[in-house]
Amino acid sequence: MSQGRKVLLSSLKMAVATFASRILGLVREQVMAAMFGASWVTDAFLVAYRIPNLLRDLFAEGAFSSAFVPTFTEIKLKDPLEARRLMWSMVLVLGCVTGIISIGTIIFAPELIGLFAPKFVVHPEKYELSITLLRIMAPFLVFVSLAALFMGVLNTLKIFFIPSLAPAFFNVIMILSMWFLPPVLVENGFNKALSLGIGVVTGGLIQLLIQVPLIFKNNFGPIKGISFYSPQIKQILNRIGIGTIGIAATQINLLINTILASSTVVGAVSWLIYSFRLFQFPVGILSVSLAGSNLVHFSEAWKNNDKEEAKKVLNSTYVLSFVLVLPAFALLSALSTETVHLIFERGAFTSQDTSMTTIALNLYLLSLPFYGLYKIFGPVFYTLDEPQIPVFTSVFCILVNIIFCVSLTSSYGFKILALGTSLSMILNTLIQSFLLNRRLELGVKFFINLEILKILISAILTYLVAQNLSQIFFKFSDSFLLKALSFLGVSAISGLIYMVLIYVLGLGKFLKLILKK
Repeated sequence: MSQGRKVLLSSLKMAVATFASRILGLVREQVMAAMFGASWVTDAFLVAYRIPNLLRDLFAEGAFSSAFVPTFTEIKLKDPLEARRLMWSMVLVLGCVTGIISIGTIIFAPELIGLFAPKFVVHPEKYELSITLLRIMAPFLVFVSLAALFMGVLNTLKIFFIPSLAPAFFNVIMILSMWFLPPVLVENGFNKALSLGIGVVTGGLIQLLIQVPLIFKNNFGPIKGISFYSPQIKQILNRIGIGTIGIAATQINLLINTILASSTVVGAVSWLIYSFRLFQFPVGILSVSLAGSNLVHFSEAWKNNDKEEAKKVLNSTYVLSFVLVLPAFALLSALSTETVHLIFERGAFTSQDTSMTTIALNLYLLSLPFYGLYKIFGPVFYTLDEPQIPVFTSVFCILVNIIFCVSLTSSYGFKILALGTSLSMILNTLIQSFLLNRRLELGVKFFINLEILKILISAILTYLVAQNLSQIFFKFSDSFLLKALSFLGVSAISGLIYMVLIYVLGLGKFLKLILKK
């Protein structure tokens, strides 16, 4: 099987599962928007949730995954038994470290909320609710970190679907919690918003447990000889240590963004979060799936000392990223207001909230194609044993973003925070592309070529078609059913036109590959 097909098949397995998760994630956001709107309650929850969610970047989806997968892959190729021992050693280390941090989060919850949202202190009810929610959600870090570890192991075993589906169970638990717990909580004298915190911690536990049977089924159950420290663990921890610098810079950036957003207007934190959720929808389905598949296949080829094969894997992933992400960018940009309106505008979520969320979404979308490449390029440097490169490029771009946002937020409001995030991501990706080209000698044609230009032209025409069709067929005054049908019809026709354009412009091989898989 060619490298393009291997990457695509693995990516599509992950994408299908992630698509289910993201759809349920949108339903989760719809339920939360309908029940709580963009209010001080959602601001309190989102600030509290941000703290354990930020820590997961280090112990789950960020530096840890990028550091663990290449090392685990290298050891597995030499000695599967030793790889099994390494996995359970990391379970021990990761469980202890995240457990201690979770306990610290519970103890110092007031100080953490005061740090992340200092303006909350002048609103006692919001402040106390944030503290309570943070304490409830603190163990989430342990569960989601171990879930990410198991997912990394299963991916290296070429098992992609169930691990990628695990977050869907998190969303199901969240939805059920918001539907069924509020009456019980209110009846017993508690704030119904606590259902959000209970849903998070329970969903995280289920996300972990759903992968355990596969670990045992593939003969990776517990084994004797695990330890807190070994040369392999040292290698992983050293890489994580470098990654921590980037994560720390990211946390400072998000901390400042949260402070700036919470000091503008009520609802700003929620508008930014809701819009970023929509932005993450194509990122999660397409870019993260491609990046995860690329990391596994690229690491395997590179560790086998087949450098040319590794470059072919990277090239296939790079082109596929544009083929899949650019049409998503075109459609979401053309239908941004319609998307926010359909998904969120009901119950406590008003038309004003739709307008503000749409503004933030459009600014986030500027970086969507670059965000997809960033997700692919960053982990590659870890495989190349140069983790310092994505770390320091991120630190530099974050500093630029902080200066940009602090300077302009007071004059232009919360939307500067979304714009700053996009600009810093674009800059980061361009710098990483330059450094990756120097390291692997890829050449300019790897990044800019006729295929990419044809994909770009197809995406632009798709955007224009979607925008014009929406103006003709989508009426905000229609019933929800008619609006939904119009939205789906416009999206389907525009997507079909994109595929026709791809085929006419001579890129049918990618279309056939996608349709076949």
